[in-house]
Amino acid sequence: MSAIRLLVLGAVRQHGRAHGYQVRNDLEFWGAHEWSNAKPGSIYHALKQMAKQGLLHAHEIAPSTAGGPPRTEYELTESGTEEYFSLLREALTSYDQKMDVLSAGFGFIVDLDRQEAVELLRERVRALEGWRSSVTEHYTPEEGPESLGHIGEIMNFWVHSVDAGAEWTRGLIERIEGGAYTFAGEGEPFVAVLAEGQENPYATGVPHEGDLS
Repeated sequence: MSAIRLLVLGAVRQHGRAHGYQVRNDLEFWGAHEWSNAKPGSIYHALKQMAKQGLLHAHEIAPSTAGGPPRTEYELTESGTEEYFSLLREALTSYDQKMDVLSAGFGFIVDLDRQEAVELLRERVRALEGWRSSVTEHYTPEEGPESLGHIGEIMNFWVHSVDAGAEWTRGLIERIEGGAYTFAGEGEPFVAVLAEGQENPYATGVPHEGDLS
């Protein structure tokens, strides 16, 4: 699973309707260009590709009276909304997700209702524990990695990573059950997008003509 589809769909959804540079600006504001493949070319390609696939509806917007090229604004279709939530749920539950996919999932978790978010995170913990059990049939951490030669360090690294991931996820579950954050249907959501024209302190560069489509 690629993080870019989830990130782009989620960014468009938060605006309701957004053009390419808004999506790019938001993802840079979230630091996604540092921890994922959400680079400008990938973002614009994903927007156009998902529009062709029927996940986004492309609205052609006339140029402003001040001049400049026309641009395209994107909006999720019904299929796009279904795809977004499918990707979000997969990102949160699969034990072997890459860090960028998992980070995107955590970033959009409040789009779910609180109870579902907790259930998905518990499913993630069970998946991590299951994977750990399958690994430790062949490698026992208590014996130390030396028992398998230097290759044991690979197993040691993954077991430690899984343990840390499971512990962190349990902590997140506890915080959510304790009332942290505003989830779907609970009131005004936390807004993590930039308003039109708002300066982005993390922007990697100024937009060019191609950015506005």
